[in-house]
Amino acid sequence: LEALDQWVRRRLRDVIWRQWKRPKTRRRKLLALGLNGFRAWKSAGNGRGPWWNAGASHMNQALPRKWFDWLGLISVLDTVRGLNRAS
Repeated sequence: LEALDQWVRRRLRDVIWRQWKRPKTRRRKLLALGLNGFRAWKSAGNGRGPWWNAGASHMNQALPRKWFDWLGLISVLDTVRGLNRAS
């Protein structure tokens, strides 16, 4: 289940990367999410695909698990663990 949770978050980062479309937008968004200027610039124009970027450290730093929790994304693993404790 942990692998499933990780895959879902990576897929969401992939979709977000695709929505940003242009390097200028990606840089601006990465800066807004807390990356420093050089790293945001380097990441935004790296030329790699969305799936690669979704798993890269710059996206994990910009969009950590806490960010998804804050948005209300429910973790499959945490849900199952909670159900097991209740039993």
